[in-house]
Amino acid sequence: MDSPRSHDPIPSCTWDVVVVGAGAAGLMSCLELPKHLSVLLLNRNTGRRSSSRWAQGGIAAVTRAEDSAESHAEDTRRAGAGLCDADAVRLLVDRAPHVVERLQSLGMAFDRDGADLATTLEAAHSHHRVLHVQDRTGKALVEVLQDRLEERDGLLHRRGVRVTALWVEDQRCCGVQVLDGPKLHWIRARAVVLASGGGGHLFANTTNPAQACGEGVALAWQAGASVEDLEFVQFHPTALRLEDAPCFLISEAVRGEGGVLVDATGSSPVSHLEQRDLAPRDRVSRALVQSMQRQNVGQMWLDFSPIQRERAEARFPTILDRCGEFGLNPLERPIPVAPAAHYWMGGVATDLQAATSLPGLYAVGEVACTGLHGANRLASNSLMECLVFANQMTAIELEPQQQGPTGTAPLICDHPLRTDESPTGLIERIERLRQLCWKEVGVDRSVRGMTHALNQLRVDRCLLDAQPLLQAQDQLQPFQTMTLEGGSRRDLNLLLDFSHRLLVSRLMLEACLFRKESRGGHFRTDAPSPLPQWQCHTRQSRAEGIRTRPVRS
Repeated sequence: MDSPRSHDPIPSCTWDVVVVGAGAAGLMSCLELPKHLSVLLLNRNTGRRSSSRWAQGGIAAVTRAEDSAESHAEDTRRAGAGLCDADAVRLLVDRAPHVVERLQSLGMAFDRDGADLATTLEAAHSHHRVLHVQDRTGKALVEVLQDRLEERDGLLHRRGVRVTALWVEDQRCCGVQVLDGPKLHWIRARAVVLASGGGGHLFANTTNPAQACGEGVALAWQAGASVEDLEFVQFHPTALRLEDAPCFLISEAVRGEGGVLVDATGSSPVSHLEQRDLAPRDRVSRALVQSMQRQNVGQMWLDFSPIQRERAEARFPTILDRCGEFGLNPLERPIPVAPAAHYWMGGVATDLQAATSLPGLYAVGEVACTGLHGANRLASNSLMECLVFANQMTAIELEPQQQGPTGTAPLICDHPLRTDESPTGLIERIERLRQLCWKEVGVDRSVRGMTHALNQLRVDRCLLDAQPLLQAQDQLQPFQTMTLEGGSRRDLNLLLDFSHRLLVSRLMLEACLFRKESRGGHFRTDAPSPLPQWQCHTRQSRAEGIRTRPVRS
């Protein structure tokens, strides 16, 4: 319908569906929505960054005769530590082989072993069932979906447009507020699909891009939707660990192919775990952190030497190239690694149709909590979850089209940042918040540390409450348009980043303090064991506060 690079104004009609986010979940949702619907795809980035694009490992599905859907389901449940919802698990494992066929029909060229699809083994899987495209599966998937998206009629894809609020009328989501260039305005839609990713970048050490800051959770919460299981964060054991270098994920497939973790003396830090290097990620991450604390070091080591050289070169070209940029050669000597925030099992609570508790609002991908992953995600189930629940958009239910006023007199806004705060100061505050989350809500948590973090968040919240620019954004009425002058657009972006991070960090901390046990991705040093009475989900809403929800079995 239009070029992704077009900067013309977005048509002011009522769209059938607005999709927020252009990773695998958003792209697949657009492709699966009924073809007669008008669809607006909004992407806050002008480039092509997304967590999906960065995904290395692969996509889990049963494609081998010796494997079975029941085995895939059991592995998922075991990793989820008693919190996986049975219906969501069954939906995923049953649909996964069909999704693989669908992807191949779209042009996805998985690696092959002769005539068969090549599969690898990843942590906590009992069979080789992870399909891949070398070590760039996410990138290959996103590129295929983008190519097919260009062929879809009735779709407008806009980059550089940020959703700043959800439009709610009569307790139903009916559109979005957006920051498009210097203009802040409203777009009406019969339904909105959040596909904005997770919250890994809330932490200082992370494998996620900067936009993975929980923004979709913040938008949904502010609109009145329920969120669930925010305490469960998966920390990937093996991110490249170098001073003054960003964390870079070293795929679990390296260990699946034979790579092993060692400390500086060559001993295994995971020898006490039942599955050693391929134990569930939460256990491996804790084992590494405990070894690092005992030895007073900042990293462990990943040894590629058990993998045949030719196999490693063919299977992991992206990893080898990236390591080479930092002067490392994994084929010659072990590389430094440490745990980093990787995936959020929690998110906006949804049912099996991807519908949230707010009518008209749907959520797909890491922003959603379907109940599939429980307390700890099974490796390579995430991309498949995106695709399976995006497929549910084929049966989306829309309200009759609504019409209203087309606009009112435009407003002008040039509010400066209040007090002595500067853009640089806000960036520094965001970084301090990320360090705080890593220290107090990272791999190891305690009531003392989390209470301290909550108190610090309240201090920062007072700063934002005094910002007239945020107040102007919040008070913009439906059908109004506001033009931001001077540096106000940049300042509003930074204020929204900080505001959303503060809100979501607070919700996560409250969930962590509420769950007085350790389970899966949530480990409390002051309550280190799982307790039977906590075999339930944690649900939060503005109307009802925080409470438990039974596991659907």
